[in-house]
Amino acid sequence: MHGLARAGGSRELLRWLSGRADGWAGLLGGDGTVLYGVARDPDAASAGSAATAAEGVRELTALGARSLALDLALDRGGHTALMFALDGPPGSAAPVLAVIARRPLPERLAVLLSDAALPLSMCWAAETVERKRRRVDLAESRGREAVLHLLMTGQLSIAHQVAGALKPALPDPVRVCVVECPGDSRDEVARICTDLSGGRSWIVRCPVYARHLILIAPAGPEPAGGRLGPRVAAVVDDCVVGISEDVPLSDTATAYRQAFHALAVARGLPGRHAGFGSAPEPALVVGAEGARWADALLAPLLGHLPRRGQDPNSQELAATLASWLAFSSHATAHLKIHRNTLAARLRLIGELLDLDLDRVADQAALDLALAVRATPTLPRPGRPAGPAQAPAPSLDEILRTPAVRAWAAQQLRPLGAPGAAGRTADPYTTLRTWLECEAQLGATAEALAISVPAVRKRLTRLETVLRRSLLRTPSARYDLWLALRALDLTGGGQPDGGHPRP
Repeated sequence: MHGLARAGGSRELLRWLSGRADGWAGLLGGDGTVLYGVARDPDAASAGSAATAAEGVRELTALGARSLALDLALDRGGHTALMFALDGPPGSAAPVLAVIARRPLPERLAVLLSDAALPLSMCWAAETVERKRRRVDLAESRGREAVLHLLMTGQLSIAHQVAGALKPALPDPVRVCVVECPGDSRDEVARICTDLSGGRSWIVRCPVYARHLILIAPAGPEPAGGRLGPRVAAVVDDCVVGISEDVPLSDTATAYRQAFHALAVARGLPGRHAGFGSAPEPALVVGAEGARWADALLAPLLGHLPRRGQDPNSQELAATLASWLAFSSHATAHLKIHRNTLAARLRLIGELLDLDLDRVADQAALDLALAVRATPTLPRPGRPAGPAQAPAPSLDEILRTPAVRAWAAQQLRPLGAPGAAGRTADPYTTLRTWLECEAQLGATAEALAISVPAVRKRLTRLETVLRRSLLRTPSARYDLWLALRALDLTGGGQPDGGHPRP
């Protein structure tokens, strides 16, 4: 009995008891709720056994007794219900052991059940403590995930309020690391990261990727042991770490994207860690006119009023759009919504903005507009004194500006000069074809007359060259589409593909 209790806990012990009784065995709450119920013999696993045990436990509780035996007729046969009240941990209601067995009862069954009460009580107490620990861990994990979500959406004051109950305090400025853990070792790697950072970093289990940890570490001078990311890669075998630049806490979303792009580069390096290659965000170079364009593009969405109280409002729709652009179908895990809910919201967003969200061109425009809207330091022109206001510029007009062209050239510089027009292995041709095919591997392979694995291999090489993630979201495809479009408009690129309507 004690060996079964140590190896399999209360469930395995109950299973063994049901076999010795040739019947049904279970643990029930004082109100008759079945907590665990097992029967080694399928014939004994009837619904009537559980119902009879529940009735007997309620009678035991009403009598205030420690044990009870009832003779009864069940499934046209003679049965006996034996019940023993167990001892529970402090502050928790003790369960009742109930066994339904056929008559005549096996020899010394009552003595056996009495002896089993102690190991069952110990198992139940240990399992109760473990369940409470898991609930606490889950609550803390969800709390940290909520703080991360608030930081990613720029709600700093609320994030600080929620984080006040957790440790440590949110640092500012920050450096974000994304750690890709080997196998199912995320919890163990989280403990190692806590030790390596001295408890100074915020460690969040990524709600989208089951093997990722997100570390929000204090920026600034290097600690005595060196940077956190390389130390994690050195200590944990087979893990991969991407590291962002130092940014203000308000730019946590930007730092996360930087670390995610660096992670794509780190996978191909022997040291298994990489920092983000310096490059400005497009939202920082579009200027005040870009802000006017973004406000005009998003106005129908931000001004939306739901018809019913249960319908999503403009803030929920904007958050859904941002999550979907960042994580694609994984937005359901990020937002904790059903895939049908996500699809319905995206249809509504497309109707409000009159855009086709299946097109990379429209996705890139929306991603830039949301990034501009989330950049509070960007200058915004005031309204003119006259009654009329000039219409907002188009995206193409924004992309023609010298600042954006310089940004675009910097984005594509690692690819070198464009190759010959008919050379499909040219990285420009591969990248452009992939974007024209709406970032779909199958369509790209058909257009380039190569296999899907060959396309994937080329894009993986491009990830290393560009130091950006392409195949996994968050992907750099929006920035790259904008960069190619900007150079096409000013005569610096190859013949362009589709372009957005905004």
